[in-house]
Amino acid sequence: MSCVMACDIDEPCQVAYEANFGRKPVGDIRKVESASVPDHDLLFAGFPCQPFSIIGGLQGFEDTRGTLFFEVARILESKRPKAFILENVKMLVGHQQGRTLGRIMKALRDIGYCSTFRVLNALDFGLPQKRERVLIVGFQEPVNFLWPEGGVPMKPLKEVLEKDVDRKYYASERIRDSRSKWHSAEKEPTIWHENKAGNVSKYPYSCALRAGASYNYLLVDGERRLTEREMLRLQGSPDSYKIVCNLGQTRKQAGNSVPVPVVEAVLDRVLDSLACSFPVRYPAPGSGQRELVMERRRVSDRAGTDSRPPCVASRPPCVGARPP
Repeated sequence: MSCVMACDIDEPCQVAYEANFGRKPVGDIRKVESASVPDHDLLFAGFPCQPFSIIGGLQGFEDTRGTLFFEVARILESKRPKAFILENVKMLVGHQQGRTLGRIMKALRDIGYCSTFRVLNALDFGLPQKRERVLIVGFQEPVNFLWPEGGVPMKPLKEVLEKDVDRKYYASERIRDSRSKWHSAEKEPTIWHENKAGNVSKYPYSCALRAGASYNYLLVDGERRLTEREMLRLQGSPDSYKIVCNLGQTRKQAGNSVPVPVVEAVLDRVLDSLACSFPVRYPAPGSGQRELVMERRRVSDRAGTDSRPPCVASRPPCVGARPP
């Protein structure tokens, strides 16, 4: 599998991406003609989340950044990849009582894709970060698809944190004193989180990294900020990932990133579904959202020498029926 195109309007992000993946992303997607996008089998996109987040004001499509979803839909309609994976904040699911997500799902149906969505938490995929995100998966053809459940033991926070951290990462004495009125340090490291109301909680994991949050939003043991490497580790990036931008830009990039193990797990299931050649089981009339579960088995069990990936379960109303 190889990447044929990347896109990011942020110039420091372009620098970091090129340093790590050898390809410079193009800029403003609104200025990219659909015909200039290379043919591809799988599209992955994370349209701006700020319009659908609490921090961003929940303005949705009233925020011009929110309309960038339709740029993604434009490319999907033009290039017709076999499948796609989209990512956004959990709040998208309930935005305007679900009407915003409903509009997105309808737009995907209107251009001929069978789609489904689910909220997944990075904590369930081994990362010590509570990061709930909605993933939307879609296919050109009806397929058998099962979301990954996670269940991966969480990596201990101490395996993510660096030792002998520079003093520049420590909060001021005033901030540390104010935090100490709420909690005291534990034997094992914790990350203290201050919410919008000013309340401070502590957990053996991090709350969601945020690109535009206060620099004292998350403090290790109530004393210091996370380093660049620690933030990248919390998103699942390997230590081989090169840090080529300053602290502010790397913090922004980590806060806007996706949890790598979550996306890997979803991608594995998407590839399984694309490789599966079993007939789709459609729901019985009137069954509504009833889920039909198929036995998980390898194709080789049914076809002798065929060793393609296993077929998985189907959610027929979502991805097991062609859109009208």
